[in-house]
Amino acid sequence: QVQLVESGGALVQAGDSLKLSCTVSELTSHYDYAVGWFRQTPGKERDFVTAQAWNDRYYADSVAGRFTISRDNVKNTVYLQMNSLKPEDTAIYYCAATPLFSASDDYHRATRWTYWGQGTQVTVSS
Repeated sequence: QVQLVESGGALVQAGDSLKLSCTVSELTSHYDYAVGWFRQTPGKERDFVTAQAWNDRYYADSVAGRFTISRDNVKNTVYLQMNSLKPEDTAIYYCAATPLFSASDDYHRATRWTYWGQGTQVTVSS
């Protein structure tokens, strides 16, 4: 059973940086799985933030240039470095993992992902 556990959420001020971590366990092969981050606010759908499949990285337009995804396969950890945070980045951030998709557009769809963490709260004050 693949398990994902996020950490690093916090209350920060606009313009600050924050780094989230996600420990992934029980993956049979890191190279057969993509990892990603989504976020959700109350009453809204879970939105795509970023994903990494092999060396390909995908970003939502709203975070491109500010957020960076990375993974350390030795430590079984996925990171989300968030810079220049804005109040609209406030959300619960979820880490996710999935077998690789053939179509890159599928990484943007939360319903296509297989494994999820419990989420970590990020609050950005103005």
